[in-house]
Amino acid sequence: MATIHFIGGEKGGVGKSLVARLLAQYCIDHNKPFVGFDADRSHGALLRFYADYASPVVIDRYESLDAVVETAIEAADKRMIVDLAAQTHQPLIRWMDDSGMLALAREFDIAVRYWHVMDNGRDSVDLLETLLDRFGAQLDYVLVLNQLRGDDFQILERSGQKARALSLGASVVTLPRLHEPAMTQIDARSTSFWAACQSADKATTGLGLLERQRVKVWLAKAYAALAPLDV
Repeated sequence: MATIHFIGGEKGGVGKSLVARLLAQYCIDHNKPFVGFDADRSHGALLRFYADYASPVVIDRYESLDAVVETAIEAADKRMIVDLAAQTHQPLIRWMDDSGMLALAREFDIAVRYWHVMDNGRDSVDLLETLLDRFGAQLDYVLVLNQLRGDDFQILERSGQKARALSLGASVVTLPRLHEPAMTQIDARSTSFWAACQSADKATTGLGLLERQRVKVWLAKAYAALAPLDV
């Protein structure tokens, strides 16, 4: 079964592109074929870090989004990883509604999974509520609690939205914190997570031995969190 993974969260700065990159590296390291689609016109992370696997998608052009589903139909053994930019929820919904996308996905046995990437603020919880109100049980949800953007998710716990999502079959993934200077070097030098772990060339990656080791530990923890989801 092909799966379309929409990496969303609507709010800017919560780590959507980080999660898309993590999924791409996870698929590469576990020999899981995938196709990437990058909807961020100004800071396309999949295009920047995994250019051999990704192509751009224009979120407000139906024919561009159509390519995601058409590729899923043609390549049933692959995963589609769609990195959504901030403020793309409404154009995505219009396309899904006008195209009958979810019904077509069911017809072709395509799973549709929405990764709601969250920081620890109220906005992420409110956006989750909006998402659940709109789609109910029609989507397969993954709530990503991104500890790189805060580690106290009490607002989510108290809101009732996490329990509501779980009642709809959602999964919850906690993305562990990575020492900030290491992530800064990775981003500044456009280094893949593989290169950040494996390359001993500090001049290229900006990472010393212990920094590389911290990235390895972080990546292993992140992969352990993803493993139960059968990506």
